[in-house]
Amino acid sequence: MQFDPTEEQTMLADTARRVGEKFGLDYWRELDAKGAFPSEIWQAVCEAGLCGVAIPEEHGGSGLGMLDLAIAVENLCAGGGGVTLSQMFMLNPIFGGVTLARLGNDDQKAAMLPGLVSGELMFAMALTEPNAGSNTLEIETFAEADGTGWRLTGQKIWITAVPQAHKILVIARTKKLSDSAGKTDGISLFVIDRDREGLTHQAIDKLGTRTLPSSMVFFDNVRVESTELVGTLHGGFKQLLDVLNTERVVTTSGLVGTAEIATKLAINYANERKLFRGQPIGSYQAIQFPLAEAHIQTECARLMNYKAASLHDNDRPYGSEANMGKWLAGHAAGQATDRAIQTMGGMGYSKEAHVERLWRDARLFRIAPVSEEMVLNFVAQHDLGMPRSY
Repeated sequence: MQFDPTEEQTMLADTARRVGEKFGLDYWRELDAKGAFPSEIWQAVCEAGLCGVAIPEEHGGSGLGMLDLAIAVENLCAGGGGVTLSQMFMLNPIFGGVTLARLGNDDQKAAMLPGLVSGELMFAMALTEPNAGSNTLEIETFAEADGTGWRLTGQKIWITAVPQAHKILVIARTKKLSDSAGKTDGISLFVIDRDREGLTHQAIDKLGTRTLPSSMVFFDNVRVESTELVGTLHGGFKQLLDVLNTERVVTTSGLVGTAEIATKLAINYANERKLFRGQPIGSYQAIQFPLAEAHIQTECARLMNYKAASLHDNDRPYGSEANMGKWLAGHAAGQATDRAIQTMGGMGYSKEAHVERLWRDARLFRIAPVSEEMVLNFVAQHDLGMPRSY
């Protein structure tokens, strides 16, 4: 095992950190207050080549691996954006980039990947449904064959950045369950234009990640062309799983970045704030221990995430590691942000201190993109050999 980063990875981390810190915490606080999309930082990310880290060179990317992407995202998010910024990597380099690079045909790759890398194209993914939730096999959105293409009908929920997206990766059934060989048969992936007749969306008001809108999306007899199928018709479920596992890696990277910022803010405050006998409150174990625990959890999550990404890059199974890393990181970011607020007392509850935004944003990722409970189900079944419980 090799724990030292390569020279290239060190340079990548430094570049990402500089881009993140150039915008910093105040930038994100202002956007959060307005509910404004972080267009400026995303363009800077793309101009620095960070969006295309894991995209093939022939399509404008750097052709590096998932480990390199994890390192870049972690350091970028630690510059101020936290896990919210990593969501933009889920949308674009993962839902758009990984999907097209692995499953797309030559025409699809040439048409969309260069624009994704440059920031000219934005992506979203429409998977979750009101009646299915985490159970993707129960989705009801249906693409009915119509000539050389399909007609798409259904509803999705909690879809991120729909108003800003140019393209949407839509997961739909192309066989009715009654006609399928099994639940995994008859699911297909399509990349369609956001601006299309019959596609409408409605915003959802929410607690955190307010710079990236979440929406309900409605498909009313939406035309899908034959050229918009990505991957294998009816065989999209297994192909989707690899996309979702890379999403876990990027999520974990953002949560590690969040935990790092929150812990640093808490330490700086604790070392400066003096009470009682004139000693800094950071000298008290009641302050030290929770932050030390958060740091331990963060380091463990980082290592598990690197393992998952490294296994991915070596074409080895990595689903368990990706899920465990995400579970660990959700707890680490939750502990770090909560204890940072507690360390700062009343100031931690203020907008000025930044940690309340980090807490609000990080809380989502104990639910999404996969809940803690579903991760435990997966580990119990696949790693411990226990009976399926759901």
